[in-house]
Amino acid sequence: MDLDFPLECFDYDLSPTALAHFLNADQLAVDTETMGLNIPRDRLCLVQVCDPEGQVAVVKIGRGQKEAPHLQQLLEHPRITKIFHYARFDLATLRYHLGIRVHPVFCTKIASKIARTYSPRHGLKDLVLDLLGVEIDKSAQSSDWGNATALREDQLRYAANDVRYLIPLRQQLTAMLKREERFELVQTALSCLPAIVDLDLAGYTQVFEHG
Repeated sequence: MDLDFPLECFDYDLSPTALAHFLNADQLAVDTETMGLNIPRDRLCLVQVCDPEGQVAVVKIGRGQKEAPHLQQLLEHPRITKIFHYARFDLATLRYHLGIRVHPVFCTKIASKIARTYSPRHGLKDLVLDLLGVEIDKSAQSSDWGNATALREDQLRYAANDVRYLIPLRQQLTAMLKREERFELVQTALSCLPAIVDLDLAGYTQVFEHG
């Protein structure tokens, strides 16, 4: 693999050594790849983690797998903030498929929508370009992530890029939110995520809509 950043792949769970390494961080970027967006139907295939030094771990989740103890220990650790882009989906996916209740959490999409009211674009690609000046390749987004034994280099690069930029994005967005006196509003929104995930998993995805 001709990757220009450190990446390690694991089957089913983080190794004890990788767990010990990531437990030293105070914040981690996290993402998931699934077979689709219907959580009960579409299985979880990958979980990606990145630390502040840019070390990426990709964990391949097996079909029918119900737990990953090391991942659970890491993602439920109360001292480490887990950063997602569109945390609502990832939190629900991790809870439904692996029984992991992730906390504490920061969501760059929620933060972007509250901070960047000058833009209607809050996707990760647009956010990274606007705030970090980096153009990321999203061409592998619609991939067969279930074929984890034969992931291509472009798939691994895509999966890694979904976490590599989240920590600097959190820093930029936090500074913007504090400047505009909107940081506490984001904290309030983030505190509601567990309840929203509960509603989503119970089938009440439209409960806040009028009508």
